[in-house]
Amino acid sequence: MTSLNKANEPAGSAPAVGGAEAIKAIPVRHPGRYVSAVIALALLGAIVYAFSQGKIEWGTIPDFFFNDRIVTGMWKTLELTVLSMVIGVVGGIVLAVMRMSKNPVTSTIAWFYIWFFRGTPVLVQLFIWFNLGLVFEYINLGPVYKDYWSSFMTPLLTALLGLGLNEAAYMAEICRSGLLAVDEGQTEASHALGMSHAKTLRRIVIPQAMRVIVPPTGNEVINMLKTTSLVSAVQFLDLFKVASDIGQASASTVEMYFLAAAWYLVLTSIFSVGQYYIERYYARGTSRSLPPTPLQRLRGVIGRTSRTKGGVA
Repeated sequence: MTSLNKANEPAGSAPAVGGAEAIKAIPVRHPGRYVSAVIALALLGAIVYAFSQGKIEWGTIPDFFFNDRIVTGMWKTLELTVLSMVIGVVGGIVLAVMRMSKNPVTSTIAWFYIWFFRGTPVLVQLFIWFNLGLVFEYINLGPVYKDYWSSFMTPLLTALLGLGLNEAAYMAEICRSGLLAVDEGQTEASHALGMSHAKTLRRIVIPQAMRVIVPPTGNEVINMLKTTSLVSAVQFLDLFKVASDIGQASASTVEMYFLAAAWYLVLTSIFSVGQYYIERYYARGTSRSLPPTPLQRLRGVIGRTSRTKGGVA
């Protein structure tokens, strides 16, 4: 049998290892990738060269980066972002529950609210709130409060109403989609056990809906941070407004715009990291093992490198 097998083997074949011939895998070449990489680098170089030819004083940006007015504007931007999102989240939850209610009056009111605030631009809403003093000289809440509208509607209140009420319309749809993602059988089972509707929402439905609600909410927070730049139109001294004023006073308008963009990039990057870990927290239980975090991957690489060096030594 051995002689017959050897006779049937083709001439020049490699000797079998373990009864099977080793396969030499040759990776497929993708020349298009190299061409696209060269084109992308060329375009990037062209953009950098174009900006290098402009009369931009790049040294002005680090000089003003930690300016007191800039830092104060940055903190006001963060404050406005947080407060607007609180209004948006609370209002969104209320509107989502109203929209899902079997009461036609409350569901219709919620639908009209969402339809109006999602269908009109944020800047238009800001100007409406800011200019209501042209048609209302006073604001009269009876014995509780009475004052001139111009004194009542400050730039901060205008920004909060414009951004927060608009965000509530978007958060309502996000919360509603999260609540609808939970199986109705769980609600029916909790009601059969004697749990009230409010307790069912708090203990059963909302914790599971958070897995659907959290990712788009994180995106809304980042989007809100960038949308706050619109409040400069109603004289609120946020990061963009302060940077614009400094740019006009120092004849460095473009440089201050780049400075504001750099601050927005820093803040959105920090928020993105926070969003990643919050999503990871609520993803527990959806899979057997969560993927490692960037920090865990870095520690693993450092550990493998140190073990390799120790083994070589």
